[in-house]
Amino acid sequence: MSILLRSLFVALCLSPVPAMAQDYANDEVVVTGSRRASGGFDASRPVIGLRRAADFAILQVSIVGDTRDREVRRTEILQMVRSAIELAPKHQVELATGSVVVEPLTLANYRNLGFTGDGRPDTDRVTFRVKVKLGSGVDGVAARERIQRFLKAVPSVGRAEVQGDEGNLTLSIVGPDKFRGEILDIIAADAKAVTGRLGPDYGVELRGLDRPVEWTQVGLTDVFLYVPYTMVVSPKP
Repeated sequence: MSILLRSLFVALCLSPVPAMAQDYANDEVVVTGSRRASGGFDASRPVIGLRRAADFAILQVSIVGDTRDREVRRTEILQMVRSAIELAPKHQVELATGSVVVEPLTLANYRNLGFTGDGRPDTDRVTFRVKVKLGSGVDGVAARERIQRFLKAVPSVGRAEVQGDEGNLTLSIVGPDKFRGEILDIIAADAKAVTGRLGPDYGVELRGLDRPVEWTQVGLTDVFLYVPYTMVVSPKP
C-alpha cells in the first residue's frame, strides 16, 4: 500500500463520522436533481464520486375530490386510495409516502394521509408516491408508462379523481451510506493519479472525508453519490 493510501486510511479511521452518515444506511431516500447553489452548479459538489443507477423511479400522485359534503368527500378520496393500494401489485407498482425517506403506503396506514386544500372551496386532496423498481429491462420510459397505466386503472369514486404529476420522474436509492467505502476508494485512486502526474515535489491533502454521503440526480435514472471533500495541492517543503 502506498504512503498516500496508508495516510488516507488512517485519516478515515480517526475522523469522526457525523450521526447523519448513519441515518441512511438502510433507508430508501428520495433523490432530486436540485442544486444548493444557483445556476445549476454546486461549488461544493466534487466531480469525483460514484455514478450508478437508481433503485426506483417515482411519480408524485394526488387524489382530489370536490363533493360538497366534507365527510362524503373525504370518504370518496380514501376509498380511491384503498383501491389504488389493492391494485398496485397487479400492475407491478408500489405506493409510498415521504419527502425524504420513503415509507410504504399500506392498508394499515393509508388513513393517516393528511388532507390539504386544493385552492378551491369544498375541495380536498391527498398526495402520495407511486414507484417502480428499475432494472431488469425497466428504464425510465417503461417505468412512467407502467405508472400511467396503473393510474388509469384506479376506479373513480363519486367526484374524486386521480391526478399524476406531469413533471419528470423522481428517483430513490436504498441505503446510500452503504456506498461510502466505494466512494472513498474512487477518491483515493484519483488522489493517487494526481500525485503521480505532479511528481514527487508536490503533495495532496484531502479535506472533508469525514462528511456524510450526499446525492443528486444525473440523467433520467442515474444518481451521483459523493462526499463533499476538497483536494489541496501544494509544493512539498
